[in-house]
Amino acid sequence: MTQPADLLLLTGITDHHVVAVGGRLLHRELLVPLAQLQEAAARQGITLTVASGFRSFERQLAIWNAKARGERPVLDDQGRPLDLARLTQREIVFAILRWSALPGTSRHHWGTDIDVWDTAAVADDYRLQLVPQEYGPGGPFARLGSWLDREMDAAGLGFYRPYAVDRGGVAPEPWHLSYRPLADYYAGLLTPALLAPLLQEANNVCGQELALADTVIRHLDEIFARFVVS
Repeated sequence: MTQPADLLLLTGITDHHVVAVGGRLLHRELLVPLAQLQEAAARQGITLTVASGFRSFERQLAIWNAKARGERPVLDDQGRPLDLARLTQREIVFAILRWSALPGTSRHHWGTDIDVWDTAAVADDYRLQLVPQEYGPGGPFARLGSWLDREMDAAGLGFYRPYAVDRGGVAPEPWHLSYRPLADYYAGLLTPALLAPLLQEANNVCGQELALADTVIRHLDEIFARFVVS
């Protein structure tokens, strides 16, 4: 399946645009502003560390399929596992989307988006969960969350949190930072019409079909409106 270079980048099929930094893959143009953000955090005693950066289409597809097949839990809005047997296929798709991106639409494909935590706030053996409670009052990363609320925009480095507020689509992710100068550009290129053929032929790309593909394609415009456009 031949794809234009832009689509390969947009959908996480290629990693030619990212470089390895501290064990994570990041868009090369992210490195300087991220280092500046980390320096600003360090002045407040916060060790802002990247937990995840680039994520490939294949990896996102594996996460999606495991949830669709019941091999990984699909959570409700309160973080409780859902009984998939009691849901329609449409309900399963939209429940997965609440917490996990549709393959090909994850902002992590671009290398512009990162999940961050404060490694100075916890013991070396702390097991990061990336749940809102960790960043809220009383959580180990409450100080980081508050600092990002106050200072991230003021720092003028181009970062913002696309999932800071619950708009009925993706659940709030206080740990998720996006580098707007690049991310807005990529977001503007991705469309349902561009993505649909890839989802229908996922098996040709990485040897796995997209679980619930027919339901996804049927509701793709709504999925974009609620979970991709932010």
